[in-house]
Amino acid sequence: MSFDAFNAAGRFFRGNLHTHSTRSDGMISPEEVCKRYREKGYDFICLSDHFTPAYDFPVVDTTPYRTDGFTTIFGAECHAPATSGGEQWHVLAVGLPLDFPKNLPGETGPQIAKRCADAGAFVAIPHPEWYALTQADAASIPCAHAVEVYNHTSQVRQARGGGAYYLDDILNGGRRINALACDDAHWFVKGDENRDAFGGWVMVKAERNDPADLLEALKNGHYYSSQGPSIEHLTVDGDVIEVTSSAAIQIMLVGRGSKNEAVSGFDLTSARLPWKKFAGDWCRLMVMDNNGKIAWSNPIYL
Repeated sequence: MSFDAFNAAGRFFRGNLHTHSTRSDGMISPEEVCKRYREKGYDFICLSDHFTPAYDFPVVDTTPYRTDGFTTIFGAECHAPATSGGEQWHVLAVGLPLDFPKNLPGETGPQIAKRCADAGAFVAIPHPEWYALTQADAASIPCAHAVEVYNHTSQVRQARGGGAYYLDDILNGGRRINALACDDAHWFVKGDENRDAFGGWVMVKAERNDPADLLEALKNGHYYSSQGPSIEHLTVDGDVIEVTSSAAIQIMLVGRGSKNEAVSGFDLTSARLPWKKFAGDWCRLMVMDNNGKIAWSNPIYL
């Protein structure tokens, strides 16, 4: 439950779980990727280059780019045929071993997703709007921990960066799955390589900025996602959900169909939102700032 992220021991660490380098189709080196995130104040990243034969199936060893205040999680974006729309599968796997085996002959997307999960990875469904995934596609990978509700590169390049509707559709089907915001940076514009970076991230609650601790927290849902706003605290107080946040123009709970509770204003930093209409089902919190940037909690089950 989302409240666990705020009640768990430790503090929040900022990270990006989806980005690319010259080890696949990114435009800058792994070292430079890590340097840019570190200099932007991130605590960690996962370099997730495309795990395909064209790039010799990379799970990039980013150990040399760790510092006292910055760490990395090994991972990859895995692929196989084919979604219900005939597209190549994209499966984000955070926390793979460096010796993760290459694709098996005839391996499908759901099969490689399960193999990633069995290897200990946090598995996510990336950019569902970008390539029009269906509820049937989600059902075929039951091991997925999260859905990207925001993919910055997909938004910058094709205006298809959303995923909240897809997440809600899965939740309406009775499955419990979390939310995720990522960059998916490729550094694609020469002279403005940062254009598709630093637009979506996770805030992970852990005791240490250590790959194993961060990975465990991700699997437990001890995080929230953001484009800018911060969620400071989230708890139940009787018949209301109590929220504190950075300055916002709207703090809202949304649930099945059109169910919602919201408080609007200027420079809001707290709200008390009734939760009874979501009882026995799910809801999730969003905080929107003056620039239209959003923070997303993971789903809450009451």
